[in-house]
Amino acid sequence: MVGILKASKLFSEADRDAIKQAIMQAEENTSGEIIPVIASASGRYDRAEDIFGLIFSLLCVAIGWTLFHNNTPTDGWSSFNFELTAILLTIFLSFIIGVLLTHLCPVLRSTFITKKEMEEEVERAAAEAFQHNRLRNTEDSTGILIYISLYEHQVKVVGDDGISAKLTHPDWQHICDAIIKDFKEKKYTSGIVEGINLSGKLLTEHFPIKDGDKDELANELVIID
Repeated sequence: MVGILKASKLFSEADRDAIKQAIMQAEENTSGEIIPVIASASGRYDRAEDIFGLIFSLLCVAIGWTLFHNNTPTDGWSSFNFELTAILLTIFLSFIIGVLLTHLCPVLRSTFITKKEMEEEVERAAAEAFQHNRLRNTEDSTGILIYISLYEHQVKVVGDDGISAKLTHPDWQHICDAIIKDFKEKKYTSGIVEGINLSGKLLTEHFPIKDGDKDELANELVIID
């Protein structure tokens, strides 16, 4: 999405390697799997763009009406009259311009996006990432997804059925809070590493490593731009 901070711009190769090492270390003593995912944004928010475009077009019509309506000289010479055709054309063009402006400058649309809408989009995107990264397929249902969405400033931790049965909301929230704390200070890599370390401790406590355990999923930071 144009104008939004790209997640890929935040991490160098060294950063990604540090995250990979953190995952491998966290999984050394557990049968669980951890995958961190960071997304530039979770939703398109087309409705917010349309609302801004509509407001912008109405504003342009109001300005045009004020400047040109019934602007006819008394000597009989006619000038531009802001009639129906001009109104419709102004609405059409200014609506498109308004939508493009919100696309290029996402902060313009944020006023028209509710907190609930953002939460729903992050929830949906996190669920999709959980499935896409095959966390539902681990042998003991002990996969953990750490999902971070930059535009919405939200973090969500999703655990598979096995680990979710033994952990509570405060456990997940503790991980989220630790990540958010570092992200507020622009410590992106350390925030993800801390989330991985905390997840590893929970997995080790409830699902210690078993004989013959194997690494089932890739140990990489997944980036969604």
